[in-house]
Amino acid sequence: MLNKNEIDDLLKLTQKLISYKSITPNHAGILDYIQQYLSPLGFKFIHLNKNQTTNLIASFNHHSNSKQVFAFAGHVDVVPAGDLTQWETDPFVLEEKNNYLYGRGISDMKGAIASFLIATKKYIESNPNNNASIMLLLTSDEEGSGIDGTPVIVDYLKKHSIRIPYCIVGEPTSKEVVGDVIKIGRRGSITGHIEIKGKQGHTAYPHLCLNPIHEFAPIMNELSNTTWDSGSEFFPPTSFQFTNIHSGLGVDNVIPGTLYAKFNLRYSNLHTANDLKNKITTIFSKYNVQYNIDWNHSAKPFLTKQNKLFSITKEAINKIMTIDTTPLTDGGTSDGRFLIEICDELLELGVSNRHIHQTSERIPKDDLIQLTNIYNLILNEIFPTK
Repeated sequence: MLNKNEIDDLLKLTQKLISYKSITPNHAGILDYIQQYLSPLGFKFIHLNKNQTTNLIASFNHHSNSKQVFAFAGHVDVVPAGDLTQWETDPFVLEEKNNYLYGRGISDMKGAIASFLIATKKYIESNPNNNASIMLLLTSDEEGSGIDGTPVIVDYLKKHSIRIPYCIVGEPTSKEVVGDVIKIGRRGSITGHIEIKGKQGHTAYPHLCLNPIHEFAPIMNELSNTTWDSGSEFFPPTSFQFTNIHSGLGVDNVIPGTLYAKFNLRYSNLHTANDLKNKITTIFSKYNVQYNIDWNHSAKPFLTKQNKLFSITKEAINKIMTIDTTPLTDGGTSDGRFLIEICDELLELGVSNRHIHQTSERIPKDDLIQLTNIYNLILNEIFPTK
């Protein structure tokens, strides 16, 4: 458990991380600071920069024949603060109010990064003869497109035949108290951009026109009411949602010539992307409309193995928090969808997600402390010393 001095160090480190205005994809110097922090502990560093994104691999005691590797993965970038007048505090100055810590990124996910840095430092200094092989995989492009971030790290690890047996991503997974939820996978995500062709004309002469809104209405109804599946043990049922519909000139006497719509599916490992695309195009084809769909498949679903890391993490949460964690796969996508390609076991565990991306982003102070204790206990269980 953290002592008073270690808690003070944790808060000072968190304060420093929050101070960097690392809005996607600009790391604003925070990765340089993290390198300075880890260097005295014996870490080595690899920079993998692409376009405007900065990626960092920090390795402790890692060799080509290292078999027991534990990695912590995360992102240093944050979403913009927005309207500063809506904040209770300066978003880039860590402030404590009523036992809450305020600051942009405190939840998503600089708090978890600070926790892991302190947990790692405590482990290494407490076990000078340890045989641990620890890696930190950090990017400045997660809140944006992500294409220049973690995928670049994964490609590098693949190229050098480096697999990671155990990985924790520090995304904010908790709901009421830290550790009450861990993510053991994520749903896939497919977005469709629809164009329905009609024929524009005067509303007084509908026989000379083809209204794409009318053409689309039964398709929209069928898609909205389709049951894609009933879910599975760890995945909720597939969700289909229309996110935008637009048609017309904004006047009362013109039948539009084109309709545009967008939809998104969050789906489980019960489907493949091609299966879902085929089901959707089959529905469109039933109605004999002139249409086009542009697809964006941004994430495949994944479900991690639930072996050693899962057991250790579950027991660590129970020991520190005296609760049983709940494994889930809900929520949005994460960089876990890329990391699973080189990780045997991958979990997501972080602080509360209750105020992520909001003004006055905040977490309970105790969450930060207890998450650090949990991370430290996991390290001690993965790499026990005599």
